[in-house]
Amino acid sequence: MDYCGDFIELVGPDISTKILMNLVNPSDLIRVSLVSSSWHQFVIENGLGKQLCLKLFPEISGIVHTIEMNNLIDAVGHKQNDCDELECLRKNHRIYTLLARAFNPFVRKDCISEAVIASSTDNYPEESIHNTLEPFDRIDTRASYWSSEGQNNPAVPETLLYKLMTKMCIVTEIHVQPFQAYFQYGFPIYSSKDVRFRMGHKLQSEMTDSSTSSNKSADDEFIWTYTSPEFPMVQENCLQKFKLPEPVLCIGGYMQVELLGRVQRQEMDGLYYICISHVQAVGRPLLPRFDIEMLDSSGRCALKYLPETGKRTLSSQPLTRETVHLLVFVRSL
Repeated sequence: MDYCGDFIELVGPDISTKILMNLVNPSDLIRVSLVSSSWHQFVIENGLGKQLCLKLFPEISGIVHTIEMNNLIDAVGHKQNDCDELECLRKNHRIYTLLARAFNPFVRKDCISEAVIASSTDNYPEESIHNTLEPFDRIDTRASYWSSEGQNNPAVPETLLYKLMTKMCIVTEIHVQPFQAYFQYGFPIYSSKDVRFRMGHKLQSEMTDSSTSSNKSADDEFIWTYTSPEFPMVQENCLQKFKLPEPVLCIGGYMQVELLGRVQRQEMDGLYYICISHVQAVGRPLLPRFDIEMLDSSGRCALKYLPETGKRTLSSQPLTRETVHLLVFVRSL
């Protein structure tokens, strides 16, 4: 303390990085970068914001290529120089520092906020997609499930569209429970043969809820930036868990469940149906003080920090809605 030395200069970059990586609060790393210009440069040049973000959320390590600013091509065609490289490092620092603050590292939850629309519904509203938000297959004495329209061809697929809690979510697995018709002879289970998931963003204004039983596909209104492999479903009355090959950074806030193929025929009319009692998307939504603004149909968006009224930043200046505003680019897979 008497010497007032700079430990980063004294112990070197490797040991300094190990020391600073013991921080667990992204705000502490911001405070470190404000100590001096040399500390600020050290934090940025060594990518400590990215390292801390991946330490808190290792599940996004496989998707960092979709969000790093230095992967963007300069449309003007200017040659890269040291200043351009440093500016990219600064932008990456802002991205990963904000991402580290935007998600809760201790909570994984169901990210679905509302059911939007189904490709078909047999009896609306009794067998609406909204019933799939309930974790049980019956409420009091009433059955709670979604049912497709009947089809002669068992290969006809169905889709269920959901809106997530926030416009950016890290989704790791999706749960689907087929419905067992306990009121029919033999207690048949109306699962699909396979299931597949898509995530992405809407092209136009918010979709309004449908109140009809014959809903058309809304694929042309969305850009799906992620499509999962097909997972086989089994005819079991349980919540079936489908872990994605790698965590998905869903930007745009919409998820589609594709139900591929039918396995159960109803004895009464001889048609094939798919019935689902519950759907979950497990992951991490944005914290309430963050939001996403979609900028165009390519998937470019702005991650915004929206502090509570009266809060102050580390520099004791009010942080407005426009102050922290960065770009994240998502490539269609």
